[in-house]
Amino acid sequence: MSELGRIIEALLFLANDPVGLEELAEVTGESEAAVGRALDELAAACAPGLRGLLLRHLAGGYTLASDPLAEPAARALLTKPRLAALTPAQLETLAIVAYLAPVSRPEVARIRGVNADSPVASLLDRGLIEESGRSDFGAVTYRTTTLFLKVFGLQSADELPDVAQWDPTPQERSALRDRLLAAGEARVGITPE
Repeated sequence: MSELGRIIEALLFLANDPVGLEELAEVTGESEAAVGRALDELAAACAPGLRGLLLRHLAGGYTLASDPLAEPAARALLTKPRLAALTPAQLETLAIVAYLAPVSRPEVARIRGVNADSPVASLLDRGLIEESGRSDFGAVTYRTTTLFLKVFGLQSADELPDVAQWDPTPQERSALRDRLLAAGEARVGITPE
């Protein structure tokens, strides 16, 4: 398949709704004629009986659809319960466990500045963290699980981004402080002298 055909296939895979020829030409920077040829190529590659996906022309645009052969299995897969989005408290707790494991619930609470019982319990229920032993003081410690790595697309916790990249330099911290003070003063109507 041509490079343009592969790009269009990826775009249609990512799009929630059918994408028109004109829009595909616009986003790829190619002519409508070139996009049309690439769509024909993609349609041939996705002809019924060849792959699990079909190229469909629907609602004035193009979309990828699953082969009807897969419908029973797709229904079974899509009716399985999915993990709901994590709350900010759960994400914060998960980040602490991911970066500081093994870490205890009291340590998580101290870092967050609020009780960590609920987020830890939720993360345990979801299988994103697990018990990993006990601290020197007898508290249960936690670490992330294989499911955590899978959900976040990591081979190991060593692939987590370096937290230092989010630490502001002293100059950035000072500039941020000045901007926040100025914004606060503007909000209450104080003008600088």
